[in-house]
Amino acid sequence: MDEELEKLKKKRMQELEQQAAFQENMEEQQEMQKKQMDEQKKAILRTVMTPDARQRLGRIKVARPEIAESIENQLIMIAQSGRLNGKIDDKQLQMLLKRIMPKKRDIKIKRR
Repeated sequence: MDEELEKLKKKRMQELEQQAAFQENMEEQQEMQKKQMDEQKKAILRTVMTPDARQRLGRIKVARPEIAESIENQLIMIAQSGRLNGKIDDKQLQMLLKRIMPKKRDIKIKRR
């Protein structure tokens, strides 16, 4: 009885180790795919943006990553669709930002 229990334990441990190895492999593959996509995104942005515009986008990414992500995706879609005439400079990026950024609300506090 003890031998059977030990065999079952060993078998279960091997199965768990295999599952863990498989899961680790999948995570590594996903991470590599993500890195490749990031590199492709950076390469496309380098070709469609001027250095000043890339610097501004980098600063935006630090402050508001979700907005920077949205802008990057829009610029890539525009470039891939062929609607881009020349490189995006800093002024064009600023205009795009004005359209995307939410309107600021003035908050007034009245004291009684």
